[in-house]
Amino acid sequence: MTKRYIVLLVAIASTFLSSTFRNSDKQPDKSPYKTKYAVVLVIDGPRYTETYGDQSCKYIPRLGKELIHEGVFYADFKNNGPTYTNAGHTAITTGVYQRISNAGKELPKNPSFFQYYLKETGNDKSTAWLVSSKGKLEILANTKSKKWWNTYMPSTYCGSKGNSADYVGDLQTFNKVLEVISYHKPKVMLINFLAVDATAHQNEWEEYLQSIQQSDEFAFQVWQAIQSDPEMKDRTALFITNDHGRHLDGRKDGFVNHGDSCVGCRKISLLAIGPDFKRDTIVQTPGELIDISATIAELMGFSMPTTKGRVLKEMFN
Repeated sequence: MTKRYIVLLVAIASTFLSSTFRNSDKQPDKSPYKTKYAVVLVIDGPRYTETYGDQSCKYIPRLGKELIHEGVFYADFKNNGPTYTNAGHTAITTGVYQRISNAGKELPKNPSFFQYYLKETGNDKSTAWLVSSKGKLEILANTKSKKWWNTYMPSTYCGSKGNSADYVGDLQTFNKVLEVISYHKPKVMLINFLAVDATAHQNEWEEYLQSIQQSDEFAFQVWQAIQSDPEMKDRTALFITNDHGRHLDGRKDGFVNHGDSCVGCRKISLLAIGPDFKRDTIVQTPGELIDISATIAELMGFSMPTTKGRVLKEMFN
């Protein structure tokens, strides 16, 4: 075998190995769990009295009568920080409560589970996705932390423009979610649907109730899409939650607004479905928004030292 031939073989082998590693996860899976994908779906701002607080669950039949039997429901789940959109979502992604501008002009102080995941795995940004009806939630892709700013940022779709410039209907967002699931198989993902919050702020009671029903159906269809995907089926943890609630009747202007520490604003819901979670189970142990990030990090096998949340172990098999 000539020296030139040997050099050619080495070059071919090197190219093959480089391509193989480039097109796969950069690091081996360190998680002992069955979960290999984690999706957080946030239904923005429903009041608990119109969702699980109504025993008939007439406005959330998919969640309250069907999907609840497939997973774990937290009967005592809260936002224990500022109860408005950007602060609630920041608590979910960073695991830290922060009083942050609600206009989409301020970045979270701490890195998100997106950034920790991408850094530790070395995976391409297409494996982490933020898809939101509210353009201002583009901030969740980044942080003001000097060590993390503008690095390890996920792929985003926050309206066609994002960065507070564009708010789109939930149907458009829902279709984008289906597209991302189909083409990218995101390892970590956060979804925001805005209609419930938006119609309530407009003091449109009937539209508010209709938006809850629509979001209920969207959540069900997202789970069906996940379970219909050969790669994500039975390997995905789905967390369905809210960023905040709303004032109870008799408190300020009632369902129209939110933002203080009243029971109506703090009380939210969490339904978690996945291969490592119990089924048809109601958990009485208190949980809160910041716990979601810690639980995702545990399931997906990456470290997240800045989260203040705890792993929701009581939901695990």
